[in-house]
Amino acid sequence: MVQQQALHGVMVLDLGQIYNGPYATFLMAMAGARVIKVESLAGEALRSRGTASSAAYAFAMLNQEKESITLNLKTEKGIALFKRLVEQADVVLENFAPDTMEKLGLGAKTLLDINPRLIYAAGSGYGRSGEHRDYLAMDITVQAMAGVMSTTGTDEMPPLKAGPAISDFFGGVHLYGAVVTALLRRERTGEGIILDVAMQDSVLPTLSTIIGAYYYHNKKVPGRNGNKHPALTMAPYNVYPAADGHVAIICIRDGHWRAFVTAIGRPELAQEEKYKTMLQRAELMDEVDEIVSHWTSIHSKAEVLEILQNVGIPSAIVRNVEEILADSHLHNRGMLRDVNHRTLGDITLPNSPINIAFGNPREPQMDPELGISNEAIYGEMLGLSADEQSSLRAEKVI
Repeated sequence: MVQQQALHGVMVLDLGQIYNGPYATFLMAMAGARVIKVESLAGEALRSRGTASSAAYAFAMLNQEKESITLNLKTEKGIALFKRLVEQADVVLENFAPDTMEKLGLGAKTLLDINPRLIYAAGSGYGRSGEHRDYLAMDITVQAMAGVMSTTGTDEMPPLKAGPAISDFFGGVHLYGAVVTALLRRERTGEGIILDVAMQDSVLPTLSTIIGAYYYHNKKVPGRNGNKHPALTMAPYNVYPAADGHVAIICIRDGHWRAFVTAIGRPELAQEEKYKTMLQRAELMDEVDEIVSHWTSIHSKAEVLEILQNVGIPSAIVRNVEEILADSHLHNRGMLRDVNHRTLGDITLPNSPINIAFGNPREPQMDPELGISNEAIYGEMLGLSADEQSSLRAEKVI
């Protein structure tokens, strides 16, 4: 029996661009929603960078299981067509700069007048209210404003951004969560709603340990401590050298320390008074790290992992992208799968974590070609004849 997905029957008009909006709608599409990607005649910004850029992989990843239509929203006919689509939609999602849709005559209130059950979801860097609403935002700028960069790296170097686009994707996850919450609310009230999800708001909770360190040290702003614990209250807690790379090790309980020193053949260290408690070890952090490093450096990453996992100590190999994409664990769970893409060739694409949570790691369709669903949407859904569609193409509306 085929499992019906949670968002089956929900129709989404996806005006998302780059990462933030498209990741939210990717999760919706993978949960069974019909996601219609509404693109300009040149294609969404990430698509328009072309297949020769690194953006091509991100586009392929984020736009699986979607349909694509082209629509020129800077024309009267394009606006009229979009409004007709809104009449049938459950969700409109966009992550343009604030007021972009209003300037087109397609603001949230206008669209809810057309369809009072509509969920209008807007993603932005800093939200649609407040003094920073009009600040231009990309992932790196949000990381800076949200405090992430001030906590990354070491005090000997300038502030460092996190490598992954955490602001964009955390924002996308929260956009998805807000839409699904609003769909549940609509089931109870019958009413649509306007949602305002800021990337900065979404990233802020990740600073919980940093903020905890700030209060723990009597409101002193913590320094950048590299891979060490932000409050410098835990040891071992670091990335350590192995014979063939690096490993991450953390002992969050005193029992972990005792198990660790036994595993490395130095059980006498468990009896030394100066290492008895976590706070005592934290005061001797460099000394503790030297003990750990001396042992890890003469073992391979795999050996360290096997020994420590066997005695219940949180540990991991530091892996690069190539190693992750080949990870049999992720492939066996269905989170990663190897595909042959029409333009990119053999690549590995991620699934939706939510699908994996539901035990439904299905094979999604590849990202759509630009405008491939024009006939299905404009013809079948809106009832436009072939001649009418041909005329719209000639007028550069679609």
